[in-house]
Amino acid sequence: MSLTSFTLSELCSLLETRKIKAEEVVTDYLKEIEEKDRKISAYITVLGDLALEKAKKIDQKKERGILAGIPLALKDNLLTKGVRTTCASRILQNFIAPYNATVVEKLEKEDAIIIGKTNMDEFAMGSSTENSAFFTTKNPWDLEKVPGGSSGGSAAAVASNMAAASLGSDTGGSIRQPAALCGLVGLKPTYGLVSRYGLVAFASSLDQIGPLTRTVEDCAVLTKIIGGFDAKDSTSSCEPIPDYQKEMMKKLQSLKIAFLKENMLEGVDEGVKEMYYHSLKLLEQMGAELYEMDFPSWDYALACYYIIAPSEASSNLARYDGVRYGYRQTDSQTLKEMYVKTRTEGLGPEVKRRILLGTFALSSGYYEAYYVKAARTRRLITQEFMEAFNKVDYILTPTTPEPAFLIGAKKDPIAMYLSDKFTVSANLAGIPALSLPVGWSREGLPMGLQIIGNFFQESRLFKLAFAIEKKVKFRK
Repeated sequence: MSLTSFTLSELCSLLETRKIKAEEVVTDYLKEIEEKDRKISAYITVLGDLALEKAKKIDQKKERGILAGIPLALKDNLLTKGVRTTCASRILQNFIAPYNATVVEKLEKEDAIIIGKTNMDEFAMGSSTENSAFFTTKNPWDLEKVPGGSSGGSAAAVASNMAAASLGSDTGGSIRQPAALCGLVGLKPTYGLVSRYGLVAFASSLDQIGPLTRTVEDCAVLTKIIGGFDAKDSTSSCEPIPDYQKEMMKKLQSLKIAFLKENMLEGVDEGVKEMYYHSLKLLEQMGAELYEMDFPSWDYALACYYIIAPSEASSNLARYDGVRYGYRQTDSQTLKEMYVKTRTEGLGPEVKRRILLGTFALSSGYYEAYYVKAARTRRLITQEFMEAFNKVDYILTPTTPEPAFLIGAKKDPIAMYLSDKFTVSANLAGIPALSLPVGWSREGLPMGLQIIGNFFQESRLFKLAFAIEKKVKFRK
């Protein structure tokens, strides 16, 4: 039996008692990568030799960290010292990170083994991982379907047993969507709970790093390790990090749950609707009090997000100009020509689209009409959440409007943006949200349920998700 079939928590227990060796674990995972990744294309960079070398050192250590010998994958927008960090973009295709992201430092402090850097939508801009400059990642459940995005490579690696768990980044749903489409647990933590230092920025007020795992327990373990204050990140919170794994085992005290009115599910796949209502019935059987709620400002959430996120991207991506680092077009006669040619050749169509949209929204003639209105709408969305959390403990929605769709099916950017329908609101408000696999489509594809909580209520999210997971038994 391959060691890749064990969950992260199970592997931690086996490694802690030294029933297995870290070298054995890494060897089994590298075999899985060699056999499967030619078809799935989850990894941009595989760190096989480095991973094996570290595993051998860990096996010789007397004092070891919590994650000693656990092979983890990282989305390729997390800086990893001495390793290529590309953001799946030609403009950074040969960039070697000079330092580690804070989350990488925390993982390595616990003796985790980084087994590779995963594919993504370029600069995390997309919902399908089709926008990578290098290749498209496939969904392990159906190789003709997308894995979701932008953390599609991270999700596909875990779902296909090519990593014990992974980290992704979530700007508008980029952890939760691939988690839903690949049958995983994915958490977008409260803004500020996890340091963004060393995460290549897309939209700084929305980006959050979070885990993609096979079980709720694994997700809780990783969140505790990567969470906490970081002086290097000015938006980092001083909120104490509880023992999520211990907390989630406790009995649910209050179970007041808001669910969406029928009108908010317009255009949602019938199978997803069926899964959603079945989950609500299950919760009712568990003793939940259900409250039907309307969230009028969510009608404007997508428009709000697609003004704020591109505006911040327009500013953040100005640094990729060919002057300081990254790709430079050398056949230019003037500085301006070099700028234009470098960015034209180095950046993909979706990135260019969002930079143009953001630059337009921030321009002097349109700033008040677009960006300021979006910022006000964002405040209304947050207020609406706070009013809801005065009455309920959780808000439940589908994670995505549909199961995984065919690669190449959504050529219209607007159709692709609608994939973010249920996820962007949590990013705009900065509150935590978790996607949990709870069912299967008629085609045999996973479907996810999204649980949204109040600020820094990750413990509650894990507790409810753990209770649902035990009832649903998605993983036999």
